[in-house]
Amino acid sequence: MTPVGALVHPRQVLLGAQAATMVLPVCDHYSGVEARMRKSLQLQAEMMEEFGACVFDVTLDCEDGAPVGGEADHATMVVALATLAADGARVAVRIHPVDHPAFESDMAVIAGKLSRQLSHIMIPKVESIKDVLRAEQALLAAGAGNLALHVLIESSLAVRNAFEIAAHPRVQSLSFGLMDFVSSHGGAIPASGMSSQGQFTHPLVLRAKLEIASACHAFGKVPSHCVVTEFSDTAAMAAAARRAAGELGYSRMWSIHPNQIRPILEAFAPSEAEVEDATKMIAAAADAGWAPISFGGKLHDRASYRYFWQVLERAHQTGRQLPLEAQTYF
Repeated sequence: MTPVGALVHPRQVLLGAQAATMVLPVCDHYSGVEARMRKSLQLQAEMMEEFGACVFDVTLDCEDGAPVGGEADHATMVVALATLAADGARVAVRIHPVDHPAFESDMAVIAGKLSRQLSHIMIPKVESIKDVLRAEQALLAAGAGNLALHVLIESSLAVRNAFEIAAHPRVQSLSFGLMDFVSSHGGAIPASGMSSQGQFTHPLVLRAKLEIASACHAFGKVPSHCVVTEFSDTAAMAAAARRAAGELGYSRMWSIHPNQIRPILEAFAPSEAEVEDATKMIAAAADAGWAPISFGGKLHDRASYRYFWQVLERAHQTGRQLPLEAQTYF
């Protein structure tokens, strides 16, 4: 007879319908210039070798990276570069917004030619569910129905519609576009609202971040935190990443410089003690067939098991060394 709890993966028993949701790397690294794209893909391959897992996405940028009038050539270059990614790497492309003249061609060329290589397509400046539906239609027309969509929330209207956007099954993650959000207010939010500190204190910015995180968690999607523009200030980067993860409920964050990747990984990673405790808890829960148990003098059931399992998932996503008992799940 198969022992109680054997052969049952924790994601299946603890997360229910959310078990089908992809667990994403905690860092999404953006580059828009060819030389930096090549360096980003090389760094991704090197860190995959170091950690034994793909610990950050590389997103090749067409929206801000393509020169005006050179969108088609830029898209062709992105297609060529994406094919150079290492086996097991996660590469995405940010294309132009749905109302941009290059949107349709971006989707046809990039999604059409890279449907098997890309992890997802990022759609910027999404305002409503109509924009998501238009992007999905273009994705299907390109023959890339297997690809997920990530979307950028960059205005107050988009924040208002965040729950409806997050509910769409094609949408996997919502990112907050800090600089466009601030500039969309016509000077009503000062420039300090874009700083590493001000973006956590200005009420309108903070409200937007919380609404996006809440919308994502309501539908089992991944909230992705915005950039820190002071890319040479690693202390500011680390502090912002810790606040995004620890205070605002974000499980992913943007990087715009290679020096930001490791601080993000560190900030979003559980401690060694947390990993050890989570491993022991999940092992004890599995041995009990996921029934309630007494552990460390406290009562635990599937609600707390779910939390400890998610600690192990974050450890894996951030390249933490897992105990042997936990490695079998990954």
